[in-house]
Amino acid sequence: MKALISKLIHSDAGFAPLALRIPIGITFMAHGAQKLFAWFGGYGLEGTGQWMDSIGLSPGYLMALLAGSSEFFGGLLLLVGLLLRPAAAVLAVTMLVAIFAVHIGNGLFMANNGYEFGLALLAASVSLAISGAGKLSLDEFISRRFK
Repeated sequence: MKALISKLIHSDAGFAPLALRIPIGITFMAHGAQKLFAWFGGYGLEGTGQWMDSIGLSPGYLMALLAGSSEFFGGLLLLVGLLLRPAAAVLAVTMLVAIFAVHIGNGLFMANNGYEFGLALLAASVSLAISGAGKLSLDEFISRRFK
C-alpha cells in the first residue's frame, strides 16, 4: 500500500506545475461553485440540472452534482496539490464530457460557445496528471514523509 501511495503522489516536476495548478484550480473551483452553489452568476444544482436534462444528460440533477463536485473539489485538490493525479484525471474526463456533449457542434471558438476553453482546461488537466503536483504541494509534503 505504501508503494502505491508513493507512486501516486511522487513528482520530480519542480515548480512548473504550480504555474498551472493555481489558475486552473481556481477556474475549476469557480465553475463548480456556479453549478453547486449558484455563486458567480451560476444556476445552482436545480437550474444546472434542468439544463443538463434538456441537452440529454440525464438525470440532470445527478449530472449537475457530479460535474459541479468534480470541478469544485477537483479544483480545490489541484490548488493545494493533494491527490493531484487522480483529481486531474477526473477533471480531464469531465472536460471531455463537456466538450463532446455541449461544445463540439459549435466549432472551436468561445465566441460561438465552442470547445476552445474546454480544450485548454483538458490540456492543463492532462499535463498535471502526467507531471504530478511538483514542489509546494501537499503531495510533495506527504511524499517526503513516506521516504
